[in-house]
Amino acid sequence: MANPSVSTLAFDHALWPSGTLWQPRVSLGACIRATLVRSTLGADLADAQRFNHFPAAPLCSLTWWFSGAGFSVAPPGSVGWDSALASKKPMPGRWVFSGPQTGPVSTWCPGPTHFLMVLIMPDALEALTGLRLENLTDQLLDANEILPTDWLPMLETVQQAPDDRQALQRLEDFLAPRWQQCRSHQSGMMRRYADWVAYLAQRAALSGPGRSLRQWERRVKRWSGLPMRELLVMERAEDAFLAASAMAARTDRKVDWAQIAADTGYSDQSHMIRATRRVTGLSPQALSQGIQHDEGFWAYRLWM
Repeated sequence: MANPSVSTLAFDHALWPSGTLWQPRVSLGACIRATLVRSTLGADLADAQRFNHFPAAPLCSLTWWFSGAGFSVAPPGSVGWDSALASKKPMPGRWVFSGPQTGPVSTWCPGPTHFLMVLIMPDALEALTGLRLENLTDQLLDANEILPTDWLPMLETVQQAPDDRQALQRLEDFLAPRWQQCRSHQSGMMRRYADWVAYLAQRAALSGPGRSLRQWERRVKRWSGLPMRELLVMERAEDAFLAASAMAARTDRKVDWAQIAADTGYSDQSHMIRATRRVTGLSPQALSQGIQHDEGFWAYRLWM
């Protein structure tokens, strides 16, 4: 298991430490994108600071709630934080499965929490479990009810681990032999959506009988849960996010959004703004402000 990466960039000093991002062992690099661990135990946070914001993504996830609880709420930009709390819904279980998400997702925790979220490539999960991801898009489900029965003891084993490192060790020890049996079609590390989308398109074009556009699209959607057009939106949004992060680091956080739009393939800055709202719920400038000053954007800070 690789060592963790902890967010150390200079953000608002009032923010709680963002958390930890773990990269998988090399043999699982095409299966697990990353694992996020978040703990606010010991933090004195106001209600408005207990949100967890995530962008739209093709990834699936499994989340273990070790301490505290979470509620699903409206994503950023759609309503005020107080209105979001008024419509909160409890998580579907102690262990939560999330399918690919076509829009931003937010949760809220009523008190201190400690949870682990493993982000799994959708085609890898389909190969490992046989789940049809196009039926699971935009859903949060009880993992105990959706996963194959031979996965269920692993959920409890990870839950009972004495610390985060051992929890991840137990998870990877479970996945490694299973992934070894079905990974012949893919190897290596997929660090960016662009690499994975290109691989997926090539695999769909070369797999099975029939090479028509419709058959190609069906394969992509079966393995990812999303049509290629959605994947391309998310790919470009990630490219813009990483480019803006790199520019901010070079220029004392002053970002030329028009240049970012041109460099990452958008027709113009307005096109980039619309796409960013679709993926994150906010404009690029509002998202940047949230990342720098809002506790709820801790996952974005880790990704930087």
